[in-house]
Amino acid sequence: MTDAHVVDAVVRAVLAQLVREEEPPCACHAAPRGCCPDRMGRMLGQGAARFGLQAGVNLYSRDLARRIDHTLLKPEASREQIEALCHEAREHGFATVCINPAWVPLCVGLLHGSESAVCTVVGFPLGATLPEVKAYEATRVVAQGACEVDMVINVGALKSGDYRLAERDIAGVVAACRGGGALVKVIIEAALLTDDEKVKACVLARAAGADFVKTSTGFGPGGATAADVALMRRVVGPEMGVKAAGGVRDLKSAQAMLEAGADRIGASVGVKIVQESRGAAPAPAAPAGTY
Repeated sequence: MTDAHVVDAVVRAVLAQLVREEEPPCACHAAPRGCCPDRMGRMLGQGAARFGLQAGVNLYSRDLARRIDHTLLKPEASREQIEALCHEAREHGFATVCINPAWVPLCVGLLHGSESAVCTVVGFPLGATLPEVKAYEATRVVAQGACEVDMVINVGALKSGDYRLAERDIAGVVAACRGGGALVKVIIEAALLTDDEKVKACVLARAAGADFVKTSTGFGPGGATAADVALMRRVVGPEMGVKAAGGVRDLKSAQAMLEAGADRIGASVGVKIVQESRGAAPAPAAPAGTY
């Protein structure tokens, strides 16, 4: 059986399982459908470890910050802007700062001793470079102190049915990161994919040993949607992380992603989101067209 046939068989099985899991709206309780005790009990029986339920916006702002990768990936970002990003990460306790590889050494120094780590990107934003180049890039940034690496899948290989190349591309980055203890997130650029291709991308990322799947680069034709996050969560199960990125611009959209199953949010407006969660007046929104 060829690689393509194997992946297609796995995807058909996953899609069939997703269809079986679909349930009609719950009419047996006055509570919202997601809070139905019978349905939640079934999910616990299937191994669910947590539920994404909307809380009041004034609660858990520090916990919310720990779910955000505070992001600045604009190519024109200046040193001053990167320094400000790190200062905000220290102040609010974001999970990471997510920056381009050239800024890794600076951010590692600025965040030393803080609870925020350094995340960077590989094969970004197109994912169309050689697997060996992505692996080398990952090796270098991890050696410089990056704790998390967000790589872009080879979208063309995926859409061409060259699953061996797509998986090898991911596996090379995973192997490069493991020695330094860095996590790997695979950006699937969901806006370029059909639902079938999104499932295939998640299956390949899991098979290659990645830690997360991630919706978007923020530079593609569209960003994260709750529907994509929910699909990705259902495919990878509770063992992998799901990161929603691209177009998350306020507390409401961040909550929607978390409720859909995201573990992490990538956003350039992390400070605004945290301020909104505290009921404070938010900082000005990032200009249109930014991550």
